[in-house]
Amino acid sequence: MPEFLEVTVDKFTFKVATDRFYTREGVWVLPEADRGRIGLSDFLQQRSGDIAFAEIKPVGTALAIGDEVASIETIKVNVALSAPVNGTLIEVNPAMETAPEAINQDPYGAGWLAVIAPTDWEADRTRLLDPPAYFALMKAEAEAEAKNL
Repeated sequence: MPEFLEVTVDKFTFKVATDRFYTREGVWVLPEADRGRIGLSDFLQQRSGDIAFAEIKPVGTALAIGDEVASIETIKVNVALSAPVNGTLIEVNPAMETAPEAINQDPYGAGWLAVIAPTDWEADRTRLLDPPAYFALMKAEAEAEAKNL
């Protein structure tokens, strides 16, 4: 189980797992040997709402940073999710076909989306945010949104 940075803004509590890296948009990547597991941050899944559908590109898809790797659909929004690293999609979470709500229930665990084999992890990692940097960005966004409610 990862450790978390946690903040409460208004009536919402947001967690950032400290064992992975993040895009500014809230997609995380967890390094695992020669691959990276990806998913949505707690903030991104809460901001999006209850997830009804998750569509992920098929295994074997070559991805460049910024390419759409998946999309989620909620009652509120449709969100295209960008690949956090360059590489090839090597695994898709089978639960996403029948239980995409796992993203809302366990965004850092059972709600993962896919696994990518990165072509150059060391170079791509420098473009990602470490947990404290993402936490600061996420906290600022959450506080700004709370002021607009």
